[in-house]
Amino acid sequence: MEAQVLAALHEAAGPATAAWVQERLGGDLAYTTVMTILSRLHAKQAVTRERSGRAYVWTPAADEAGLAALRMRRVLDGEPDRDAVLTSFVSALSAQDEQLLRTLLDRATAEAPAAADDPSDEARGG
Repeated sequence: MEAQVLAALHEAAGPATAAWVQERLGGDLAYTTVMTILSRLHAKQAVTRERSGRAYVWTPAADEAGLAALRMRRVLDGEPDRDAVLTSFVSALSAQDEQLLRTLLDRATAEAPAAADDPSDEARGG
């Protein structure tokens, strides 16, 4: 359901109300159910919300891939032995996924020193 709500928000021309999302999903869900899903997505930082009168308007903060990555991080954060979980995860990757992960990690490592040396970061108080 979360993925469907996110997909509906991505179709919106801008911030959308819960009623708009409910209508977009076909109206089969109760308004309160849509609000619950939106609130859960907000707690997961997958959507943002802004007051508009007495209601909120909602905007996606992440696409479906971003939401999946957030779920993966939450699962990892909840495990007492991160090393074992990551080892098991990596050992089960296909050769293609392993190569992609290596490429992404190499890219992140190469970009990290440049970000740390950025003087504008100190100017912002970071």
